[in-house]
Amino acid sequence: MPPSILARESSEVDWCETNYLHSEYVAEYYNTVTNVVFFVAGPLMMYLLHPYACKRTLAVHLVWTMFTLVGLFSAYYHMTLSYLGQMLDELSILWVIALGYSIWFPRPYFPEFIKNRNQFGATIFIIAMISTALSFAKPVVNAYVLNCITFHILYILVKEIRKCTVQEIRNLAFIAVVLWVVAISCWLSDRLFCSFWRTINFSYLHSIWHILICITVLYSNTLFAYFDAVYEIPECQPQVHYWPSNSVYIGFPYLAITKSVPKKNC
Repeated sequence: MPPSILARESSEVDWCETNYLHSEYVAEYYNTVTNVVFFVAGPLMMYLLHPYACKRTLAVHLVWTMFTLVGLFSAYYHMTLSYLGQMLDELSILWVIALGYSIWFPRPYFPEFIKNRNQFGATIFIIAMISTALSFAKPVVNAYVLNCITFHILYILVKEIRKCTVQEIRNLAFIAVVLWVVAISCWLSDRLFCSFWRTINFSYLHSIWHILICITVLYSNTLFAYFDAVYEIPECQPQVHYWPSNSVYIGFPYLAITKSVPKKNC
């Protein structure tokens, strides 16, 4: 651990963008300011998903609150490149993923020893606590591990899409996967080929990653919210809408509950 976890540039990771180029107070200017997309997306999705959250669980709002905090901690991290900023950034991502798993992970894929969603949520909480403790052992590995978790999410997504006959949902999944591939390519390229990008004076791929991964999360969470609604609240009729215009070409997707059918008692 560095002498002071608050010290600037005490983080083990320094991204490709040149430090203090545009401001004496901000280490990585573009990597910092692009986090504004999280400040916009989080509250917006809380507003758009409120009808769904009322039907399903208000914990949905907690996901987007933590998503906004991810942007805040990421901005602090890239502004200071401090060890504390790095840990806040990575641990906030870990916990928002854990919460998303607890709420939206499809019930048919629960392990056999898990009997209900409360048990599943408790298991995820324990795993997240252990992962948090291990994160302090080798912080530089955290980011790679967090990105690897997405492969499990992709695996579940593929299994669900194979069962889905709604073409709109299949198209949404395709766009989400393409966005993720482009986003992770930017992240890896910034880490692995920084010298090349600096030779052509374009060291901003990590800031592009911020924007792309934010949009990817909007698409992927809408997909899993849709699958969740089908499994958990089948009496509702969920539909994917787009904001600000209900068009796949110019809007961001969200789950809308358009009609609620009363449950039939057998």
